[in-house]
Amino acid sequence: MFNLKGRIAVITGASSGLGKQMALAFAKQGADLVIMARRIDRLNAFKSELEKENVKVLPLRCDVTNTNNINECAKIIEEEFGRVDILVNCAGASKDKGVLDMTDDEWNFTIDTDLTSVFKMTRTFANIMKKNNYGRIINISSMYGLVGNTEIPTIAYHSSKGGVVNFTRAAAAELAPYNITVNTICPGYFYTELTTEVLKTDKFQKFAEEHVPMKRYGSEGELNAGAIFLASDEASYVTGIILPIDGGYTCV
Repeated sequence: MFNLKGRIAVITGASSGLGKQMALAFAKQGADLVIMARRIDRLNAFKSELEKENVKVLPLRCDVTNTNNINECAKIIEEEFGRVDILVNCAGASKDKGVLDMTDDEWNFTIDTDLTSVFKMTRTFANIMKKNNYGRIINISSMYGLVGNTEIPTIAYHSSKGGVVNFTRAAAAELAPYNITVNTICPGYFYTELTTEVLKTDKFQKFAEEHVPMKRYGSEGELNAGAIFLASDEASYVTGIILPIDGGYTCV
């Protein structure tokens, strides 16, 4: 089960963090990969590691907030592979301030990067998937898209990730007739470039121990099983779901 050999997977935010981890997991399951990010130097370095799994790898520089850039990449991918089977929307960034202090620019930056980019990528690649009557779209939201928090003021991040959750439900309903599933993973606390500085503080480690039932952060690779399942042929009747992988944070 869950063999992805021969499938074409496009993964954004693949130069670091969760996107990089998932790209490696997909390669181990046999998927050919298009890895996308703004830092092409990192993608090129990562390519050789992925190719050890005997899969094809195409690195592409892509700003997921730029419609023209997305469409240019899509054209290259279609010319190279002829289709896209799996899309993982993992790229993201955030300006962290509360509702009383956030500027318009900080709000717009976060919404554009974390929500509007998911719409733009899905629009472009779902149209490619539609041609072949097959697709798996996996959006990476956050447990903060399901709940608020009392530790970090980050109103735009909560809003954008909450938007991804309901975007997923709406897109799942719209795209189901084309045999395209759309699902969302909501990670809890994992170390990434965006989170490490905060997560390593004694204050936040104490907060996590008190509020996460499993009393720890997520470890590298613990997100991968959910992504592989949702990308698989076996998950053909699973669409519109919101899957928290958060050590139980949102269950209490």
